Amino acid sequence: MTLTPEHTHRIAPVDDRAATPDMRSLIDRRQRLQHDLETGADPRAATRQHAGGKLTVRERIELLLDQDSFVEVEPLRRHRASGFGLDKTRPHTDGVVTGWGTVDGRTVFLYGHDFRIFGGSLGEAHAEKIHKIMDMAASVGAPLISLCDGAGARIQEGVTALAGYGGIFRRNVDYSGVIPQISVILGPCAGGAAYSAALTDFVFMVRGISQMYVTGPDVITAVTGERITHEQLGGADVHAGTSGVAHHAYDDEQQCLEDLRHLLTYLPSNNRELPPQRPTRDPVHRVNTALVDLVPTDPSHPYDMRTLIAEIVDDHAFFELNEAWATNVVCALAHIGGQPVGIIANQPTVLAGTLDIDASQKAARFVTFCDAFNIALITVVDVPGFLPGVVQEHNGIIRHGAKLLYAYCEASVPRIQLIVRKAYGGAYIVMDSRAVGADLSFAWPGNEIAVMGAEAAANVIFRRELATAEDPDASRAHYAARYREELAHPYYAAERGLVDDVIDPASTRHTLARALNMLRSKHATLPERKHGIRPM
Repeated sequence: MTLTPEHTHRIAPVDDRAATPDMRSLIDRRQRLQHDLETGADPRAATRQHAGGKLTVRERIELLLDQDSFVEVEPLRRHRASGFGLDKTRPHTDGVVTGWGTVDGRTVFLYGHDFRIFGGSLGEAHAEKIHKIMDMAASVGAPLISLCDGAGARIQEGVTALAGYGGIFRRNVDYSGVIPQISVILGPCAGGAAYSAALTDFVFMVRGISQMYVTGPDVITAVTGERITHEQLGGADVHAGTSGVAHHAYDDEQQCLEDLRHLLTYLPSNNRELPPQRPTRDPVHRVNTALVDLVPTDPSHPYDMRTLIAEIVDDHAFFELNEAWATNVVCALAHIGGQPVGIIANQPTVLAGTLDIDASQKAARFVTFCDAFNIALITVVDVPGFLPGVVQEHNGIIRHGAKLLYAYCEASVPRIQLIVRKAYGGAYIVMDSRAVGADLSFAWPGNEIAVMGAEAAANVIFRRELATAEDPDASRAHYAARYREELAHPYYAAERGLVDDVIDPASTRHTLARALNMLRSKHATLPERKHGIRPM
């Protein structure tokens, strides 16, 4: 009915002040909830985390991001599972903190497992939060960082937890080469979680607290009878030096996260951007006098390739990746003239700088990453060939060496080859020769570029003469010198257009800087196809 003025006096007013709280009390309640989110539902859990030598997830985020830049997404999310008593424990965040912030003013997205809640295990709500932040990172075009410290799939949620991992894997692959993806292992990372980390671009680990494996020690003991500790099976040094899964191993979380911030300075936010240039006071025309005496002219004498790299890059500083694995090849990020570059170089101090299975895989992955994110490539060559041996052949050196060849041939970023001493056989071709698409190739005087070393070539070409020689050693030296003079010197390659110039070692930095500056606007047209079939 319609109320008229004469009716209104019959309706008693309702005092709802007790039933409806005012805004200030609502805000107070929200602040208390925020405090609980930051400290954790159980303060003792943080104490246990610290006692285990680990930071809490929010402490890690605070170290990683610029001050007061973190914006959390879905902090009030809770699971809706009811089985096995889960309905009685429904903490906010569901054991994962997601959001965005900045590193040196540039936006990054992240998710971090909160081991204090369900051991950081992944359930349906937990996974959906991660899916959302991964999708946001890709749509915005910003790096994605995962702080891994979880016990794997939440057993009480059954197949929905496994489906959650599947969604993460699919996104890891969909966004591969679109945005940089970095995994930081700061606790257990087992089963499905380990595969997600392996699908990302970089993996950092910390000694003593990080373990990564598909099946844990208990399962291995039960199935095979082998006894091994968590650290021996999947610790930081194992993956940094033996398996090659981890790019770096650190002594503490602080240094790990600081290095992660440093890594981001070399990378673009996404594949549609060029990597950020940075100002430098190191002049590009700086003369590299030290290089004149660094590399011995005798191809059998070793030297440290990292010293050469430090001499030609800005401020003598570079960021080496996988430095403890496949050490016969060096992969590093650096700047030349302020421009980020990826450097691949043979290391003469290890296996004489030969390419083997692990080195080929390491370099191939690095080349592919740099190409995906528009980082120019400089290949420093001092290679006697592929490592010979039955083990290498039977374990597939042909297949794995082809991975590196494929990666270079596919790369469309600026590519510069620098041959500093020797370049023999198939390894010369694979190390980004002009024949496989390098934009420019420079060589130092005294180089040997040939099918094989002069002594070995003499043994093949002049085997009959050597068999009848009165002094085989003297004859071999004579024929080797003849081979060098006629075929193995850098001018032979330069005359045929396979080397663009033979340069003074002291001018190396200036030469590379000018070439990079010219190639910065390079645009390559690739064949139309769905994708190639990479050697696997």
